[in-house]
Amino acid sequence: MDYNSNRTKMPLPEYGRNIQNMVDHVMSIEDRNERIKAAQTVIDVMGNLNPHLRDIADFKHKLWDHLAIMADFKLDIDYPYDPPSPALLESKPNQIPYNQNYVKYKHYGLTLQMMIKEAINFEDGEKKELLISLLANHMKKSYLLWNKDSVADEKIIDDLRNLSLGKINKDGMQLAEIKVSQPRSRPKKHSGGGHRNYKRN
Repeated sequence: MDYNSNRTKMPLPEYGRNIQNMVDHVMSIEDRNERIKAAQTVIDVMGNLNPHLRDIADFKHKLWDHLAIMADFKLDIDYPYDPPSPALLESKPNQIPYNQNYVKYKHYGLTLQMMIKEAINFEDGEKKELLISLLANHMKKSYLLWNKDSVADEKIIDDLRNLSLGKINKDGMQLAEIKVSQPRSRPKKHSGGGHRNYKRN
C-alpha cells in the first residue's frame, strides 16, 4: 500500500498530491521553453481549483508564489512576478503585544473606567451630574449582571469614588431600582419510554 505517511511532505497540501506531482514533473522537463509552458498549465489548473478567488487583484501573483514554494524555489523559469525568498517563509511573525490596560473592577469593564475619567474633566453643572448618574446606574446594572445578587447603592458609590481616584463623591445619591432578568431555562426534553397514542384507521 502507498500510504501518505510514506510519501514526501507537501509544502502546500491544500492543493493536493496531484498538483504536487505536476509541479515535480515540470521541474524534470529539460527544455526551458517547454518547462515555462508546462508551468503556465499548472498555474491554470491551480486557478481552476479556486475559482472563487479569481476576483482578487493579486490572485495570479499568489498562484505563482505558491508554484515557487511547491517547487522548493528550484524551478528555473521566467516568473511574471518576483518569487518570494525562502528566508521569508522561515521568518517568524511579529509578536502581538499583550493588552496593557489595567481594569480595576473587571465586572464594570475598561470602557466605563475610561468614561469615568472623561466625566471628571466635565465642567460642573447639570450635564456632569446627569452623566455621573448614568454611569452610576450602569455600574449597578453591570454589577448585578455579573454577580447575580443584590447590591447596596453605597457599594456602587464607593466603587465610583475609587475609580475616579476620589474626584467623584456622591454619598447619599439614590440610584434607580434595577432588576436583571435571568434567561429562561429551556424545558427538559423527555427521553423515550413514554406511551404514544396512535390513531387506528
